[in-house]
Amino acid sequence: MPEITMPRLSDTMEDGVIASWLKQVGDPVARGEVLAEIETDKALMELEAYDDGVLEQILADAGARVPIGEPIAIVGDGSGAAAKPSSPAPTEPGTGAPSGTEASAAQSVSAAETTSPHDARITGGAPTAGRPKSSPLARKIAKELGVDLASVTGTGPGGRVTRRDVESATSTPVASSESSTGTTESPARADTAPATTGALPAASDYDEIPLTNIQRVSALRLTESKQQAPHIYLTSAIDVTDLLAFRAEINTTLEAADKGKVSVNDLLVKAVASTLRADPAVNVTFAGDKLLRHRGIHLGVAVATPAGLLVPVIRDADRKSVSEIAAEARDLAGRARDRKLRAEEMSGGTFTLSNLGMFGIEEFTAVINPPESAILAIGAARDELRLDGDEVVSRKILRVTLSADHRAIDGAVAARFLRHLTDLLEHPLRIIT
Repeated sequence: MPEITMPRLSDTMEDGVIASWLKQVGDPVARGEVLAEIETDKALMELEAYDDGVLEQILADAGARVPIGEPIAIVGDGSGAAAKPSSPAPTEPGTGAPSGTEASAAQSVSAAETTSPHDARITGGAPTAGRPKSSPLARKIAKELGVDLASVTGTGPGGRVTRRDVESATSTPVASSESSTGTTESPARADTAPATTGALPAASDYDEIPLTNIQRVSALRLTESKQQAPHIYLTSAIDVTDLLAFRAEINTTLEAADKGKVSVNDLLVKAVASTLRADPAVNVTFAGDKLLRHRGIHLGVAVATPAGLLVPVIRDADRKSVSEIAAEARDLAGRARDRKLRAEEMSGGTFTLSNLGMFGIEEFTAVINPPESAILAIGAARDELRLDGDEVVSRKILRVTLSADHRAIDGAVAARFLRHLTDLLEHPLRIIT
């Protein structure tokens, strides 16, 4: 019988969460028909059937996290179809699903921590003879803490040893995130404990909020970025008085032509793209013993969504007009918030812009989005007094901070980039020429 496995839906995906099943056991399916929605590290994607047939078995419930390549369903001729169990398999407390509802939270555990009739297939096999049944994460933590699993009493289904059993045996709570096994724990663990005692507060004092897959992977990648890439930060205060006046003129013209307006961020995207085209030394990736200088200028624009931060990419931004960038940015941001972006629309970025000016933030630093080597943090333009000859005048000042990977970008290279960008923004006609 053809197995439906967890597919690789993005270049950085290691596992996926079954967000929902759109077909149920016993339903006929046609090749190319959508079976389920999969939450990846980037977006909510549709899983299509490989063949015609009948959905005979569902091997991973909604909310389960499954590694790439593991089976999640079986499509056959209908002879093997059986009704799904009326109640979900028992789960460990403290795990949850993206939906946040009590019902789905009861089903939503990582594939490595779920016990079901198909447990051996999802977790990679049954325990070796002579060893107690245990989850992969429990075995990993036991090895780290030097705990003999044979001495631990399992409280999971069928006496299965869980992460919590290992922690209880050592009285050492372990706060963990995604590891090489692809297993993830609930966010409210040891890192939320009061520093004075090292113990969690009473359960009545907090609410556990499970991370979405996007938040989970973002946390992992950005932590790795801060740990592995030595960040340097350079800030420039840019006089954007003329830029704002230039934008007003552009929008007046666009309105008269019944076209969409451009934002300050659209002008910044274009200015950054033009700067990278003129000076590509920042448009690089660190690759161990070499640098990869990208031929294309593909700018990521950070977008806040209810599911977490997404970074859709405007490809070849240096070749597009400000109006084209504005239209594409609006479309990408809207579909990012609706979880309708395709994986390829969030891949391949070479430089990222993060703008918090709309929230009134004047200045901040951003974490580099790997494998890129730089990100530009953009604040709000504020009125400040400046000397103009012998006169004191009010000007609009915008502060931007470049975070750069010092392994790939020297301070002087980063400073040169900001100097070029500042010159463009203070002489906005140069942005479109």
